[in-house]
Amino acid sequence: MAEEDSKAAKKTPPSMSMIEPRLRNIYLQFYKESYFKPSALDLKTKELVAIGCSVIAKCEGCLEGHLKKAQQMGITKEEISDALAIAIGIAAAGVLDFSDKAAIKLDLHHFED
Repeated sequence: MAEEDSKAAKKTPPSMSMIEPRLRNIYLQFYKESYFKPSALDLKTKELVAIGCSVIAKCEGCLEGHLKKAQQMGITKEEISDALAIAIGIAAAGVLDFSDKAAIKLDLHHFED
C-alpha cells in the first residue's frame, strides 16, 4: 500500500504546470492561431513540419501527439518517413556547421581537398 502511495505522489504533473496561467494561455493562443487557422500551408503540410520540428527539438510529447494526428489525418508512413529524413538531414547539417566553425576558429583542416 505504501508503495502505491509513493507512486501516486510521484505522478507526472501536467504539461506546462510550471508556467503561470496567463503566459500558458498566450502560448496556447499562439499555437491555435499558427497551427489551426487557415494560412499558406495546409494542415497536412503543417503536421509534417511539426513532426520534423518535434524530432529536432527532441520533444517526445510533441512527436507522439503529432504522429497520432498524422495517423488520424491519413498521412502515410512514407510521408512521415520523408519528414523525418529531412529532419535528420537538417540535424546532421547542424553538426557539420558547428564543427566547421570550430575548425575555422582553431585553424584545423584535417581533410582538405
